[in-house]
Amino acid sequence: MSRATIVNVGYRSTNYWVVGGARGSLLVDVGWPGSMGQMHAALRAKNVAWPTLRYALATHYHMDHAGLGEEIKQQGVTLWVIDVQVPAIDAMRQWMKPTDRYEPITAHGNHVTRCDESRALLATLGIDGQVVHTPGHSDHCVSLLLDDGSVFTGDLTPLPLIGDDTVARDSWARLRALGATRVHPGHGPIYPLSHAEAPQRAGP
Repeated sequence: MSRATIVNVGYRSTNYWVVGGARGSLLVDVGWPGSMGQMHAALRAKNVAWPTLRYALATHYHMDHAGLGEEIKQQGVTLWVIDVQVPAIDAMRQWMKPTDRYEPITAHGNHVTRCDESRALLATLGIDGQVVHTPGHSDHCVSLLLDDGSVFTGDLTPLPLIGDDTVARDSWARLRALGATRVHPGHGPIYPLSHAEAPQRAGP
């Protein structure tokens, strides 16, 4: 198993993760609307070459995680959409204001797959892992789980904050059962999944 590289190129309190394989990289969560300049600057600061990015995957379609989706596509990166996320793309538009400078995400050029097809796509990048449907924060949330145990969960509600949310609890149980050990959240620092008090806040 080849080990993927992981680089955080986040800004404005949100983590954006570049997961790199031998044949290309995947951007997990894609930026605030109208923030392409900040994304470029963050990539340069971490020595990530833009041409290495082949796909971008939003863990969920809220503005701080997917607002830059159409502009990312205009830069030559394919937006990878999981089938359960498709209706959420248009739904996200209702929260945008003119001052957000949001460019609506079109269906043109999106690569839509099911979760059970994700391992094959990741393999084309030289990344060993899969995408898992992890509802909780919203019904269409997904997580990227690498075979080394690294998991990218977006805003999946942290375990200490779940309370009676059985949907989120089941999502965490699913990730544990599949081998998740180290959480790369959408907000806050990386932490071990076994940690009793995960130092993460829920995103908007």
